[in-house]
Amino acid sequence: MTEILEPVLSLLKTQPYFLQGVCLVLGLLIGSFLNVVIHRLPKMMERDWQVSCLDLQGQAAPDQPRYNLVIPRSSCPSCGHAISAWENIPVISYLCLRGKCKACQAPISARYPLVELLTGGLAYSVAVQYGYSALTLFALVFVFALVALTFIDFDTQLLPDDITLPLLWLGLLVNLQAGFTDITSAVIGAMVGYLVLWSVYWLFKLVTGKEGMGYGDFKLLAAIGAWFGWQLLPAVILLSSVVGSVIGLGLILLKGKTRHTAIPFGPFLALGGIAALFYGQALAAFYLMP
Repeated sequence: MTEILEPVLSLLKTQPYFLQGVCLVLGLLIGSFLNVVIHRLPKMMERDWQVSCLDLQGQAAPDQPRYNLVIPRSSCPSCGHAISAWENIPVISYLCLRGKCKACQAPISARYPLVELLTGGLAYSVAVQYGYSALTLFALVFVFALVALTFIDFDTQLLPDDITLPLLWLGLLVNLQAGFTDITSAVIGAMVGYLVLWSVYWLFKLVTGKEGMGYGDFKLLAAIGAWFGWQLLPAVILLSSVVGSVIGLGLILLKGKTRHTAIPFGPFLALGGIAALFYGQALAAFYLMP
């Protein structure tokens, strides 16, 4: 095993293009898996909530077939055709099938290859930015988590604790040895990130009597603060708010939405987190310069 690993690791270390290519392919493969996570994790959460509600009522939950990220096999939602391995190759299978189910010719959402391409592109960019280092591994986990959270929030307006909380703790762990920032900045960033949006939430609720965002947003910003420190939180919040406002206005003007239409904030926070990952030093230098 060592005889195989050593040449591969040597190539990854000495050949940047090889490392970038590996990360690109890895990103495409992980993107395919994230499509499963995006679709199934909210359904798994809903099942758990239903079981908990029945338990509180003293009722037994009915027997249900196993449903997780692995079981059952992926299948066409229109005809139930089980997706074979060759039909599940990232991007390529979609193009070969011309965006249609092999069995019933029902259209396949273009979002599946787009998620794969997005994840692959981000993984490639991480390799370009951080090269052969431990930070690349951690940064890959960070971007994979944000991609999943972004699309889950788009679909359901949920930011699952199963992703946000491990992401927060991993950020603190990474920075124990000054990964992206020092541990003091990371701890303060986690606390401030949570408390800032928590304060906005309660202020908005006191003024309007309505909830302006969910608790998942607090945890996601806390996680970003844990990864990059309190210094980058102003830039993350500003970028998220500006992009969110522009898109909100666009929906009102072009799609006939109203200001009461709920728009998930998690994807914009994720955008701010990505900006912090790739441009953190430049952003910090811009407004923290002496």
